[in-house]
Amino acid sequence: MLLIVIAFLGGVLTILSPCILPVVPFVFARSDRPFVTGRLPLLIGLAVTFAVVTGVGVAGLAGAARLSHYGRGVSLALFAVFGLSLLFPALWTRVSRPFFDIGNRVEAFSHAQGTRFQVVSALLLGAATGLLWAPCAGPILGLILTGAALHGASWTTAAALTAYAFGAASSLAVASGLGKQALDGLKRSLGFGERVRRFMGALVLLSVVGIGFGFDTRALAHVPSTSTTGVESRPVGLLSADGGSRPHLQRVSVQTPSKLPVEGTLPSLDGAQSWLNSPPLTADALRGKVTVVNFWTYSCINCLRTLPYLKTWSDRYGQDGLVVVGVHTPEFAFERDPSNVKRAVRDLGIRYPVAIDNGYGIWQAFGNQYWPAFYIVDAQGRIRYHHFGEGGYGEAEKVIQQLLADSGHTMPTGDLPPIHGAGAQAAADASNVESGETYVGYQQARGFASPQDIRPDDAASYSIPSQLPLNSWAFGGRWIVGGEAAVASEANGRIAYRFHARDLHLVLGPGANGKPVRFRVTIDGAAPGDSHGADIAADGTGVVTSARLYQLVRQHDAVRDRTFTIEFLDPGVQAFSFTFG
Repeated sequence: MLLIVIAFLGGVLTILSPCILPVVPFVFARSDRPFVTGRLPLLIGLAVTFAVVTGVGVAGLAGAARLSHYGRGVSLALFAVFGLSLLFPALWTRVSRPFFDIGNRVEAFSHAQGTRFQVVSALLLGAATGLLWAPCAGPILGLILTGAALHGASWTTAAALTAYAFGAASSLAVASGLGKQALDGLKRSLGFGERVRRFMGALVLLSVVGIGFGFDTRALAHVPSTSTTGVESRPVGLLSADGGSRPHLQRVSVQTPSKLPVEGTLPSLDGAQSWLNSPPLTADALRGKVTVVNFWTYSCINCLRTLPYLKTWSDRYGQDGLVVVGVHTPEFAFERDPSNVKRAVRDLGIRYPVAIDNGYGIWQAFGNQYWPAFYIVDAQGRIRYHHFGEGGYGEAEKVIQQLLADSGHTMPTGDLPPIHGAGAQAAADASNVESGETYVGYQQARGFASPQDIRPDDAASYSIPSQLPLNSWAFGGRWIVGGEAAVASEANGRIAYRFHARDLHLVLGPGANGKPVRFRVTIDGAAPGDSHGADIAADGTGVVTSARLYQLVRQHDAVRDRTFTIEFLDPGVQAFSFTFG
């Protein structure tokens, strides 16, 4: 809701921007016409056309953003065009000249046909003016477009674009009523705005050049990768505690027997590509059941640590009307392969229904932004509780019991057996986690400490320094560093990481041909022994057989700063990200 209000105010203030200049002549040319039949239809046509044209662009940009490398190129091209339009207004005027011609022809047609066509011609003139205005983007519109690129086109995006358009139309309506005096004052106010416009255009173009040549990724990769677990958990906790902070869920003030807030209704589940362990489920089919909808992805350590609770709840309350639905929404490309998800569901012992949400359809329907996240829905199809991130399991189970009791089921009394996970699914040692999630691909790499700069998407040789600061890491040997993952282009490639945590995990995948890759792990230069993880032996040896998360270290003695090194004895391995616990 806040974005919509800001968009409307941004549209109102557009009257002070040079961006509005191409539109002003058409609006002021009709300042002597009746408002209802002359000016109002023009402004409605302008706002609606602008919202539709930019909305189509938003949908295309959101789709392009999902194409990873190609989406990056599309985005850079769009930013370059935007920068040129700000820096060289004359160039943009020539590009938009056909739209002026359309407007002039519509206006001439109106005069020829008489007053009977006045409203229709005003609407058509407004539509032509909206086409002229649509290529011009301000900061608020940029914010809306960025949000759509990150989270997908949605009703919120459409509402914000419409609010922006009608905000601008409102200010133009007021200005058109003031006539020529207002136009003269507007022209006098645009000098400073034009200088700002040119400066921003130059800044945008410089940014495009820097990003295009990879300067941003090379610089940011060397930024120290300090742990942000505590910092990140605070806003997630605040969001989890306050349903009203999530724009996609509408809080309804109603009295319910359980006194839990009603945060909205269960959205459609039709966006799933396919389903595992169940035929396709719908929101209507789940009426009468209490439902837990869990967003997860199988290589996410935080998601894995929630599975013991979800599986236990499904077993414990399934006969009483509880349905757990896992929505698998991928982060990495290999998680989009249904066969990989099916294998992971089998290996993880998940028996409840799982929706494969490769297109982010269900994710966007919920407006979700977190892995893991779960929403608890009552038997009437109303969302009554949500939680983002790990934790909160005791409270969530009480909510489940309460909603099942409200729907007529008898709940067990007394203490229930505690829930524990094994291997990577065991709870983290939160008091000792001082290292945070670290991506290896250049798009999000941080803490990179090799003396050589990362060369994006190109084979290059790297070396590991003799001393690594805490939360820094380095490549050894020859690697091809891509945006999402790094690939060892020859045998004996190494990665070293100086970390502080009980557990260390690394998301790995075999080569493009699927051939297993052997590796060896050392901790401070020695075999891990009793501190080996679930996926390696005590001597540090292991094999990458499929793309997934591998637990490589679980310390059983005092946790302290340690140097982890993994050497891949075969070429082709794909390394994605480190996580800790």
